[in-house]
Amino acid sequence: MDKSILFQSLIMNKTELKNRVGLAPMTRISATVDGYVTDKMVKYYRSFAKGGFGLIITEGTYIDDKSSQTYQYQPGIALDGQAQAWKKVVDAVHEEGGKIFMQLQHSGPLSQGSHFSKDTIAPSAVKPKGEQLKFYFGEGEFNVPKEMTKEEMNDVKKSFVNAAQRAKAVGFDGVEIHGANGYLLDAFLTEYTNLRTDEYGGSTENRVRYLVEIASEVTKAIGNDFIVGMRISQSQVNDYFYKWSGKEEDAKIIFTSLGQSGLDYIHVTELEAWQPAFDGGEESLVSLAKKYSQLPIIANGQLEKIEKAAEILNSGDADIVTLGKGALADHDWVKKVKNNEALSVFKPNDVLYPAANIKDFEIE
Repeated sequence: MDKSILFQSLIMNKTELKNRVGLAPMTRISATVDGYVTDKMVKYYRSFAKGGFGLIITEGTYIDDKSSQTYQYQPGIALDGQAQAWKKVVDAVHEEGGKIFMQLQHSGPLSQGSHFSKDTIAPSAVKPKGEQLKFYFGEGEFNVPKEMTKEEMNDVKKSFVNAAQRAKAVGFDGVEIHGANGYLLDAFLTEYTNLRTDEYGGSTENRVRYLVEIASEVTKAIGNDFIVGMRISQSQVNDYFYKWSGKEEDAKIIFTSLGQSGLDYIHVTELEAWQPAFDGGEESLVSLAKKYSQLPIIANGQLEKIEKAAEILNSGDADIVTLGKGALADHDWVKKVKNNEALSVFKPNDVLYPAANIKDFEIE
């Protein structure tokens, strides 16, 4: 196994990453109640950059003071003051030699703890499957969301643009638009949550339209010297085994459309990134994303397995890998792998329970 590719630098747009290993975005509900970054968060993100991760992608961060917040104690970038608080995180990561992207999130139908509104919005008034996540302080079933009007859709587009501009202004190296896991943009993409009869519903071309429009508007507004990506998945936090019914044809339409939207990369997350995306197929969703988008691809999904991470990069299917559980187990995963040191085992009971917030031992 040749793992040297993990430590090769990469230029994306005009930004150089020192290696091919990134921190995956993970909700850690450790901000203040009104969405401001805390000192604990600054130490937490610094620790990954100090541990060798070339790229840090923040947890999903809410983009407006209306209906975008997903969880209690989630950080925001809806307000200028919230953006300024994030500057401490940006500076800490840069001081340790890392680059940092902010993940911009609108919760859509899966909001379970907003500081601003009890109402949720979605492409259609379809009650989400499953129950709220207890380790993010949720309880019981999800609410039935309100179907978005065109005016509300335009307001959300503006919120994504404004949030990206705030992120750029305080020194982030890029933003990642959250288009995965059942949140608002993914709810447009998902057949059973999008029952619209206008140009945003029905065919796969129509259901991906809103994602493409947001990507295009953000990239146009933000300029050519700033990275804009999007995260895409099939699975959702409340419907873990969901698959696109059109299989590879859906993948072709979705990734081709996003590839032409102005994005700099696509971040693909699957349960196991290397597995075939669809029953009866051979190619992974990562491979299909690369084939049809022709963009740099970030791969996520149990790639703390060193041989799998190296394999997916050496194959050319992905350009960067991101780690979730592996990073939580070892904030210095990159340095340990480079030095052939033993890695720690992820212990979910230590990190995710009783709440999935940042624990003191993680930042000692």
